[in-house]
Amino acid sequence: MRRTLALVSIGLVLILTSLATSIVARQASTQPDVLSALLVEVRGLRAAMEQLASTGPRVQLSMGRLQLQEQRINTLVRRMDEMRDRRTAVEQELSGKQREIADVEESLRREGMQPEAHVKSLRTEASQILQRLQGLQNEEAALVQEIAAEQGRWSEINQRLEELDRALSRK
Repeated sequence: MRRTLALVSIGLVLILTSLATSIVARQASTQPDVLSALLVEVRGLRAAMEQLASTGPRVQLSMGRLQLQEQRINTLVRRMDEMRDRRTAVEQELSGKQREIADVEESLRREGMQPEAHVKSLRTEASQILQRLQGLQNEEAALVQEIAAEQGRWSEINQRLEELDRALSRK
């Protein structure tokens, strides 16, 4: 009986030893898999953090550029408004001068006088007003082109920000 018990005990010890060996072997084989998976995950996290760290300043820079463009556009629009006000005033001045010339010519004709001397000076004044008006119109056209160029730059920066937003949303 002792012998049987000893044999059974030895058998159990052998079985337990083989089970323990297989468990240790499994753990040893799965442990590198876990470690390599963790290593891959840590590398991925590091790459994501580096990308996020570089994205923040790029977003801030793009936002600053966008705000600068908005300020430029607003300044140009204010200049355009002022230009239009000045142009309107000069147009009214020219219209008034042209009415004055017509009135003086008509008045002098009714009186039977030659309107040339007085009307000539009025026409010279009207010509100067017309030159100022044309200068303002040229300046206004240049401002319109400048505003269009700045709005194009604004749109380009805004498009880049939208692309950046889409890229960040995907992640």
